[in-house]
Amino acid sequence: MAKRALITWGGWDGHQPDKVAALFAADLREAGFAVEVTDSLACFDDAAALKSLDLIVPVWTMSTIEKERSQAVADAVESGVGLAGCHGGMCDAFRNDVVWQFMTGAQWVAHPGNDGVEYRVRITDPTNPLVAGIDDFDVKTEQYYLHVDPAVKIHAVCDFPVVDGPHAPNGPVSMPIGFTKLWGKGRVYYNALGHQSNVIDHGAPREMIRRGMLWAAR
Repeated sequence: MAKRALITWGGWDGHQPDKVAALFAADLREAGFAVEVTDSLACFDDAAALKSLDLIVPVWTMSTIEKERSQAVADAVESGVGLAGCHGGMCDAFRNDVVWQFMTGAQWVAHPGNDGVEYRVRITDPTNPLVAGIDDFDVKTEQYYLHVDPAVKIHAVCDFPVVDGPHAPNGPVSMPIGFTKLWGKGRVYYNALGHQSNVIDHGAPREMIRRGMLWAAR
């Protein structure tokens, strides 16, 4: 029987959540998943149905979520359902929900220079199957400054500061781009790239996220 994935999208339109969701759906279907795509958080209302899934992929920048819904997702992941996402769609979603932040492993706090910053993504764990064979690469997009759970396993980073700001006097900082963590029996994957769909619809970024989703799935 095919593995089952749920992709839910919405929130801030600037991140093109519909287009990003479509990319994720295409890659999962290519991998043999049965994929449901919805633009509503009502999909989190049935806790038992969530626990029957293999993978949940949220694409919801900012917005708000009821505590019962975020807890239902957290319980599903704890039971073994995978969770995977990128950029603001997962780690700048539901800013007031600490359960969500604890589960996902990071929270966006800034992107110095906004969109169009040129920086290098460095692979730091080249023997890991999530990034094996992927070389360091350059991007021109938002550079996420994250508050990160120290429990995460980091596979790729970028270096701050590139753009000057109040963070710069602290000196060089390696910021995670791709990481994994565990939540109970569930696997969690996050990638900080994906400001818009054209950042992640090709090359290394798409391959990293594709592998991350497959790794996270039950």
